[in-house]
Amino acid sequence: MKIAELGDALVSSLTFAILGVVVFVITFWVVTKVTPFSIRKEIEHDHNTALAILVASVILGIAMIVSAAIIG
Repeated sequence: MKIAELGDALVSSLTFAILGVVVFVITFWVVTKVTPFSIRKEIEHDHNTALAILVASVILGIAMIVSAAIIG
């Protein structure tokens, strides 16, 4: 791999990583605004395991969508 190709791959990877983080933050913000209760309070103080699993599945789902978009 030539240096120019390596630079292009690095820029592309960095761009997709930043885009993925932005999509994740926006999605998590929407989820927290849609729920009628505090997700943080429910998970930390009330030990709501079902909600923690739901939030983890949302995170994994967004990660899968972003990775599929990167692969094309």
